[in-house]
Amino acid sequence: MRLRLLIAALAALALLSSCKSQYDAVLYGSDIAAKYKMAFELFEAKKYSKAAETFESLTMATRGTAQDDTVQFYWGLSNYRYGDYITAESNLEQFISTFPLSPFTEEAKFLHLDCLYRGTYRYELDQMPTYKALSAMQVFLIENPESKFRDRVVEMMDDLNNRLELKAYKSAWLYYHMEDYLAAHFALKNVLKDNADNRYREEVLYYTAMAAYRYAFNSVPSKQRERYLVFVDDYFNIVSEYPESKYLKELEGLYNKVQKFLKKDNPDG
Repeated sequence: MRLRLLIAALAALALLSSCKSQYDAVLYGSDIAAKYKMAFELFEAKKYSKAAETFESLTMATRGTAQDDTVQFYWGLSNYRYGDYITAESNLEQFISTFPLSPFTEEAKFLHLDCLYRGTYRYELDQMPTYKALSAMQVFLIENPESKFRDRVVEMMDDLNNRLELKAYKSAWLYYHMEDYLAAHFALKNVLKDNADNRYREEVLYYTAMAAYRYAFNSVPSKQRERYLVFVDDYFNIVSEYPESKYLKELEGLYNKVQKFLKKDNPDG
């Protein structure tokens, strides 16, 4: 039994070695037609790493020929399918620059955008890659208004814009979390000043009002009246825009407390 297992293992090893040798022989050989054929066979078999290696080895031999753009495109596409988005981004960027009129160019542009998209980070981290991707996507939509990839590019842009809006909101909210209510109020106001359509607008308005309230509440008595009046303005801002806000009950309770304070502080007012 052990002998049979050993023989089977040796046979499998020999077959593997033979296959590897055949691959290496074509890869490092000078038969361009055989190499071209093998590259596509590997790609169709979803062996994208080896396909990428084979297409790369063809780039010098096919440069300037009718096969040039095909080889260059599939080199990038193989790396993309393999999941090496950094290399694929570089491949596709070079392809787009070299072959602006190729029938593969529109797809290459889209795949390049997808690589940029995949190279972005969570909202808490550096967003420079996000700005780079958004800029490239805007150019793509302008240059390719009827592209079959348009809807997907719009989806990616929406996701990236959401990330930027969330980062703006959370960065300002951090001051509130740190109980620096004056800084929080200023930062939250700036979020909507920079982008009035921020999709977290309701939350921003809520924390703006809460920051104003807490800042006034913690102030010395001589400053409380004027600071509570800021809260009143912020309160009306959110309730007028979001009359069904989930924060309404809490804010109304604070508003009623403030109204009592203001009447007590100025009974003749």
